[in-house]
Amino acid sequence: MTVQIVWFKKDLRIYDHTPLYEAAKRGQVLPIYIFEPALWQQPDMSLRHYSFLIECLRELNKDLKEIGQPLMIYTGDVLSVLDNLKREYNFNCLWSYQETGNDWTYQRDRRVGRWIKQQGLTWYQPQQHGVIRCLKNRNAWANKWYEFMKKPPLSPPMLQRVAKPVKVVPSAEQLGLNDDHCDQRQIGGRSQALTLVKTFLEKRGQQYTKKMSSPTTAFESCSRLSPYITFGCISMREVFHAVTAKERELFSLSVTQKNTWPSSLRSFSSRLRWHCHFIQKLEDQPSMQFIALHPAHHDIRPRQDNQHFLNAWKTGHTGFPMIDACMRCLMVTGWLNFRMRAMLISFASHHLWLHWQEPALHLARLFTDYEPGIHYSQIQMQSGSTGINTIRIYNPIKQGFEQDPKGKFIRAWLPELESVPDELIHTPWDMDQPPGNYPAPIIDEALSRKAAADILYGLKKGQGYKEAAQQIVEKHTSRKKAIPKPG
Repeated sequence: MTVQIVWFKKDLRIYDHTPLYEAAKRGQVLPIYIFEPALWQQPDMSLRHYSFLIECLRELNKDLKEIGQPLMIYTGDVLSVLDNLKREYNFNCLWSYQETGNDWTYQRDRRVGRWIKQQGLTWYQPQQHGVIRCLKNRNAWANKWYEFMKKPPLSPPMLQRVAKPVKVVPSAEQLGLNDDHCDQRQIGGRSQALTLVKTFLEKRGQQYTKKMSSPTTAFESCSRLSPYITFGCISMREVFHAVTAKERELFSLSVTQKNTWPSSLRSFSSRLRWHCHFIQKLEDQPSMQFIALHPAHHDIRPRQDNQHFLNAWKTGHTGFPMIDACMRCLMVTGWLNFRMRAMLISFASHHLWLHWQEPALHLARLFTDYEPGIHYSQIQMQSGSTGINTIRIYNPIKQGFEQDPKGKFIRAWLPELESVPDELIHTPWDMDQPPGNYPAPIIDEALSRKAAADILYGLKKGQGYKEAAQQIVEKHTSRKKAIPKPG
């Protein structure tokens, strides 16, 4: 039988894995993972990603060993690794999921495609979730998403032993990754993902709709599945079916017994769709990693950022307690809930008027669940660069009062403010004697917010702005029916 190479990338599981399942029907399977040093030298990669990955690979190898063939781990340029495998196994098919990653992986896959063609081989790249490659338009995209998700998840195949395990795993030091002090990072691996699904759908998610916005409650009430979905420890389809099973379970219960579950499941399900919706944007327009979606917003902020503002924002020393607490929390845990992420981006882009690219790279390194498609779509949205979304300039003081009224979250991450009374925890500068070891605000919040709003709303009045925005709507918004053509 012909050896089939299954190249694992960000799909680190054996369950509901189409390339593995289909390859096993066609021949012996050699599952591989490749550490590519050049990838880890990219400015959006960090130690917390590497550490989480190592834990995921450990469980993946255990699962593969149980079905017959351990994982083969190589280090080096992908074409060199594939060249060597071609000589050793004379394979004729490469299998991997479609990947919508950063620009480096996009260019890497183009190189692999050219090599495959030169070698006269076949590269099968099935769709992994709701993101569709070479999509002509977004008409009825949501229906296609549901069609894909409703298919039953695939069981893992049994494999024949092809080769003895090879594990060439580079250390973090060899990859040039420095300690990023993420001491409270989530642990990687499929078993962790399954536990989170279980606890979320049994208890933690009951108040999801009400508690997902505040950082004081989100750590417990959000699913916390995002890094596991990013690394593919669990498939989106598996999560969808788990939620569907919970909905069926609720069907026969009384309104009182259902409690707030229906609302919470609707909110959570919508975010499963959003996951793919935003990645689809980067799939359709890879340049959005570097260029504003709307041309009028390109380089409206200076490329040479104010280093004082940037460093204060990066380290959590802006003088605005909610901003600083969120940043310091993110540095240590690798996770933050959606609203607080949006606030951090908004503050950097609007109040500090920083070009969105450097803050985007910094946050990418901090998010354990960094998913380029979601990341850059949200960076552009929250920085007001899309031209089609409502401009949201979060007032960090107002957000503090609403999401952390007693200052519990702030005190947990800003020990300098531990003794500040509740009524002043969000405005410590109003104290008769402000804490000496906490900085004063680096900008005037109201004036900075107004200055940003004036510029952004002014752009909308420019010639050709609406026409360009309409083109973005047609390309990137999901809809049930096609947009009627004018005239």
